[in-house]
Amino acid sequence: MTTTRAATHPIHPMFTERWSPRSFTGEAIANDTLMSLFEAARWAPSASNMQPWRFLFGHTATPAFQTILDGLVPFNQGWAHKASALIVVLSKKASVAPGQTEAKPNPWHSFDAGSAWMSFALQAHHAGWATHGMGGFDGGKLRESLSIPADVAIECVVAVGKRGDKAALPEGLQARELPNDRVPLAHIAAEGGWAF
Repeated sequence: MTTTRAATHPIHPMFTERWSPRSFTGEAIANDTLMSLFEAARWAPSASNMQPWRFLFGHTATPAFQTILDGLVPFNQGWAHKASALIVVLSKKASVAPGQTEAKPNPWHSFDAGSAWMSFALQAHHAGWATHGMGGFDGGKLRESLSIPADVAIECVVAVGKRGDKAALPEGLQARELPNDRVPLAHIAAEGGWAF
């Protein structure tokens, strides 16, 4: 897909080509394909190599998928039901560091899980699949229905699938079904002290 996104400095095109659609075709994703996306996430950078990220998933038309879908807010349920899979991104708040025997709080668990999710998203894009991360979910409901322990953070839910026609979305979402832009680089990077 051609987009109007333009980087101000040279970067790999996958960064501007990747975006988060809401319209999916509903076609199934092969388990081997999904596992290759998790494999990319497995190799994400990790503070002290503690690898706190965890993923729970459901393929479309399975009880696991429905359980995750039921944990989304109604707005997200309205379009995510056509995804090929739904993934809950989690992170362990405490980890055993290499060379240690006792779990200790890991202040970087969310940061590391974000790296793993981005690796997942980029591998999906490379393989011709689209992803959409969501913060609109009921954490209590997901925690209970998926038996997620209290010491594990629920970071987000991700829909993955083949991009569909925007006409399949409710009218109010059709206008939003396009890649968005980003703030200028000067708004996010500054040498020296805080300049924002």
